[in-house]
Amino acid sequence: MTFVETMTSNPDSAAHDQPDNCASIDQEAYAWVMRFASGQASETDIGALQRWSRQDPAHAEAFRRISQTWKGLGELRLNERGAPRPLAAPVARRMGRRAFLGGAVAASAAGAAVLVARPPLGLWPSLSELAADYRTATGEQRQVVLADNTSIDMNTQTSIAIRSSEDGGSGIDLISGEAVFSAPAQSSGQFAVHAANGRIVANDARFNVRYQDNGVCVTCLKGEVRIEQGSAMLSLSPQRQAVYSDRGISSVMVADPAHVTAWQEGVVIFQLTPVSEVVTEVNRYRSGKIILTNQQLGRRLFNARLRIANIDLVVSRIEQVFGARATTLPGGITLLG
Repeated sequence: MTFVETMTSNPDSAAHDQPDNCASIDQEAYAWVMRFASGQASETDIGALQRWSRQDPAHAEAFRRISQTWKGLGELRLNERGAPRPLAAPVARRMGRRAFLGGAVAASAAGAAVLVARPPLGLWPSLSELAADYRTATGEQRQVVLADNTSIDMNTQTSIAIRSSEDGGSGIDLISGEAVFSAPAQSSGQFAVHAANGRIVANDARFNVRYQDNGVCVTCLKGEVRIEQGSAMLSLSPQRQAVYSDRGISSVMVADPAHVTAWQEGVVIFQLTPVSEVVTEVNRYRSGKIILTNQQLGRRLFNARLRIANIDLVVSRIEQVFGARATTLPGGITLLG
């Protein structure tokens, strides 16, 4: 399928603005995808898309297919499943992914590079995530074991790159997502996780790191870890947690390890969690996107314990508890308000 080079300003008229021999359902669907991906869609556009989708089953199918094609830019990966690869092997995979990305962008619309670099709505991974040594897709979890026996359990939508620490130990760049790191005692240097504008240093420790929305949450599960951000440092003992961001490092908080690592058991737990945060979390585990359209609903507090395999049940639960309404659109998009 070949995409057109430009997008019409009004998706409703996409077919009329193209020559007869170029006008097609795919081109109209592409214009709709770009409208929503650009973040410029309004409530009027939502209604118009629903009407366009109902006109013909082929319309809805084209929108779904092209949405998945865009998302697929980040889903293609080489040998992501199975046994961990040797330390030197991921570099080749990274270059292969970059080569693919370059070809895909060149063959696609002129604005594709911008959309891949800064993916709107989170419908596909960013350029930096695609360049990772190891990456998990939506809903995927995997384990990576490094040459020094450091174990990394990666949660969904997580990207990491291998690096050499300045002190001679092993190290990781956590580009995005969440992982549990189990670093054995090392005689030569320490293990360090670099995330955002700080790093977490450990030796003979186990800890969970979650990097999202420009904030990094670190939970010590075993041993001791140290957060370093500029000249600031903070040590964490087991069952202790802290968050750092551009505003600095927070104070130490008590954390429940079973709650923090519930995802390793295939479970997500919400305890007095704002619905807006629930939606953000659920979107990490499911294809498509849930979009919250009611700010007041987003502030309501929600409790639930759900199997990740049944994560879509959260939408109906929120509808039942708060009297909300969900509208399903093609391409896996759900409007909740």
